[in-house]
Amino acid sequence: QVQLVESGGGLVQAGGSLRLSCAASGRTFSSYAMGWFRQAPGKERKFVATISWSGGSTYYADSVKGRFTISRDNAKNTVYLQMNSLKPEDTAVYYCAAQRSPVATPQADYWGQGTQVTVSS
Repeated sequence: QVQLVESGGGLVQAGGSLRLSCAASGRTFSSYAMGWFRQAPGKERKFVATISWSGGSTYYADSVKGRFTISRDNAKNTVYLQMNSLKPEDTAVYYCAAQRSPVATPQADYWGQGTQVTVSS
């Protein structure tokens, strides 16, 4: 069993930055790939970024490539999403997910409860 708790969301102006964190409980954190997904009101959940269990491989949605960076600290059971140059279209609830492999589809063994990110223009 893995429990995921996101934090770091909030309100920011366009062009600003936020860093999301996802703290995991459980001793199996390092065996999972970890992903970030987001869901805007009335829309389906979409892939943002994912990182392999070792941190050696990362993948990004085209819409965030070059602006967002995913990283993890297995010693702290935490995955991060650094978000720079934020745009209003980045506004969504952001979810972290524990995945069996680093894939872009919203498939995961465990999901966090989500954290709201709002970018004002």
